Amino acid sequence: MTERNDISDLLAFIGREGDWRERLQDVVAEHLLPALEEFEIDQDGLADLLGEQWSGVLWGCGFEDFLGQRYEDGNIVDLYLKRRGWKETALNREYFAALRDTPVSLYEVSDVQPGTSMVLRDLLSDAAPITVRENSATRTLKQWDRITVRVVPERDHHIISGALLPFRAEAVDFLFAGPRDTLKLKKREALRLNRDQLMGCAPIFTAAWLFVEIDRALTPIEPQFTNSDGDDVLFHDMRFPLANDVTQKVVAEQLDRVRDFLPEGPKFWNWLAPKKKQSSKAGGGIMLDMQMERAAVLGSLELKGKTLLVSVNSAERAAKVEALISATAGDLLKSPLTTIRTVDQMRADQRSEEPREGADEIPPDIARQLMQDHLDKHYRETLDAPIPALGGKSPRQAARTADGREEVIEWLKMLENRSATNREGPIAEYDFGWMWVELGLQDHRK
Repeated sequence: MTERNDISDLLAFIGREGDWRERLQDVVAEHLLPALEEFEIDQDGLADLLGEQWSGVLWGCGFEDFLGQRYEDGNIVDLYLKRRGWKETALNREYFAALRDTPVSLYEVSDVQPGTSMVLRDLLSDAAPITVRENSATRTLKQWDRITVRVVPERDHHIISGALLPFRAEAVDFLFAGPRDTLKLKKREALRLNRDQLMGCAPIFTAAWLFVEIDRALTPIEPQFTNSDGDDVLFHDMRFPLANDVTQKVVAEQLDRVRDFLPEGPKFWNWLAPKKKQSSKAGGGIMLDMQMERAAVLGSLELKGKTLLVSVNSAERAAKVEALISATAGDLLKSPLTTIRTVDQMRADQRSEEPREGADEIPPDIARQLMQDHLDKHYRETLDAPIPALGGKSPRQAARTADGREEVIEWLKMLENRSATNREGPIAEYDFGWMWVELGLQDHRK
């Protein structure tokens, strides 16, 4: 006896019935060819590039589209059910008929119950969110993910079809760009498509996903790291040997006179700068900097033996701190020896170090709580900090206007989604709910 989603008999029927096999191949090609031709690869190359697991999904996108196609001599689902439907279970017959009439769309995922269900909101219509029963996908999808799929009614509930594509933000933008231009929509005007429009543009969803994923696979994006000054991160470890007969005490006395060097003991200083708005030089990269309550930590200085060790994270800061040190203690120190490391080299060095054991090791529960406390403090400060994605406004400022609220909602969803996709560590478990409440947007977190 067949089960729902078992398409083996339907496929066998398509292979035997005249032009239907060629028609299926044509529809699948319509989904794949624009991207394949653009990037000059074939289907075998596509599988090698993206992985075999996507070959079946992409074929499924075309297959499900084919089931809804109507030709002069009819529709394949109608023909199959008429001739061979007696072999299928009632549930399978209903599924094929529903799949035939259901368009693909772009959905936002929320309220994920792993192994059980999730809520999907159609981003291309004003329909109310739908709870779907789902086992497999709910074990990997996260809050605010975007997916293209068909939501199929089944008796008293809904399920999703087998061809599901997870959409990155770039793919969403790519998908929206064409229809928005065609319909001449204004910037703030929502893109809305009716059922017939969605049924007719299914290949566009697949093409949008492919264009972004192939491009990423061919040109992997290297993360860009900057500091709060907007400088590219390049770690500089500077070693200033003490001059002959110079003691640590004499050097320390001079360093204590520098206003921006905050002592953290007799031999250690943090180099601080007052907090300021994010530099206009800062782009979309990842910012690497430590923050204290009212200041940014630009670097550190430490006296060890006959050496002053200085650590900063950019060439610009290395030049500045060397000038500060030379101005206050130049005769006491020799010229520095500098080691420069990239972020990748720093990571490699950290991985090669032996893990601490015994009394110095922080218990996992305490380490987790410390990280949670740090995240609370960081995000509480973020609510009052200028955010480039919000036009340089703070979340609190932006949330005061209707347009700003929409931007803040998308920003919160982005934060929450990126956190959830960090599959390990405290950040993956962090609850952003309090931020929605703090900004008065809790009713939009559904």
